[in-house]
Amino acid sequence: MKHIGMGIIGPGFIAPHHIDAVRRLGFVNVIGIAGSSAASAQQKASAYGVDRSYGDYRELIADPDISVIHNTTPSYLHFSINLAILEAGKHVISDKPLAISAKEAAILRDAAAAAGVANAVTFNYRGNPLVQQARLMAERNDIGNIFFIHGVYLQDWMTDANVYSWRSDPAKGGPSSALADIGSHWCDLAQHVANARITSVLADLTTVVKTRYSAGGSAEAFSQKSNVQRTPVEVSGEDLASVLIRFDNGAKGCLSVGQVLPGHKNGLEIEFNGRSGSLRWNQERQNELWIGRHDQPNAVMGKDPSLMLPGAVGYAHLPAGHQEAWADAFRNVIGDVYQWVQTGEKPATVCTFADASRTCSVIEAMLKSYELGGVWQDVEEHAATIQNVEQQEVIYGK
Repeated sequence: MKHIGMGIIGPGFIAPHHIDAVRRLGFVNVIGIAGSSAASAQQKASAYGVDRSYGDYRELIADPDISVIHNTTPSYLHFSINLAILEAGKHVISDKPLAISAKEAAILRDAAAAAGVANAVTFNYRGNPLVQQARLMAERNDIGNIFFIHGVYLQDWMTDANVYSWRSDPAKGGPSSALADIGSHWCDLAQHVANARITSVLADLTTVVKTRYSAGGSAEAFSQKSNVQRTPVEVSGEDLASVLIRFDNGAKGCLSVGQVLPGHKNGLEIEFNGRSGSLRWNQERQNELWIGRHDQPNAVMGKDPSLMLPGAVGYAHLPAGHQEAWADAFRNVIGDVYQWVQTGEKPATVCTFADASRTCSVIEAMLKSYELGGVWQDVEEHAATIQNVEQQEVIYGK
């Protein structure tokens, strides 16, 4: 098998998971790392056992030995860096969100289509074996026509007002907080498993912690040390939200997200109700899939390759009783993207820039719904408005 050279831009929290994932594939060489400075890039490259480092991401993009680039920078850098990668004609894997606005995301969507390269956003929960089992069961109509999709994504890491980073700064994290950060994961899962699109939303948003205390640099933002000098910052991004949802297959839905809910660590749960059965998956019990029936006993299916549908078996790498976790699902998502790079054929599990762009429009429609006083907002109309703005800017050269 021909080895593929990859590079990574932005060696922060998530970067080592990208490196681990590609190294587990066995045919990807990690060529280089680009950071915010030559010194920081060199430090990270040494820590991760990577030979080359770059103080400027443009140098990494220009490296002829690198054909796939992973963008793991903060959200506000996604647009410019992703666009530069596409303009260089290289394959790109971006962390979510694709961009901090639906307008920027749409530009990247079109640029990816024009470049004709593999392009993906790491909505990593798609890679869980039982998520793929649920998707295939829905596809086979095992639970009948799906008419209700509901769930939550609940966390508590922002409960403490001393937690402040670029994520809470709208100039760097975008206008949305909880919805963009974790609600987007839920929306992507709902659409992926049900093979249905979110068409309209009605949202109610709240900022529970209105004042946070910044310690300065993002590296210090999560410090709990009492002797750190902190500055109060007024924040506007929602840390709690509830949304009613309509899908293009006629299904209705509801979602609640929050990041200030004590005791909830990473509580992503989603349920699909069909006319003959139900499916529920909880990220914190990710090796189980609940199957509900009205005319026979309910069941909990454990992750067992010998019992899973053929299309889902490849996502389980260990026998029954051996637990697989977040990093394994992430590896599956990355593996599917590299399969696309190798073969030119996109696996159904890959979230493309086109898919992620639409999720950005969904989140913005939720914000618009709340801004208008809590009214239904059509996602397609919102996306069309963005497209019209883009066309006008092209015409008038803005």
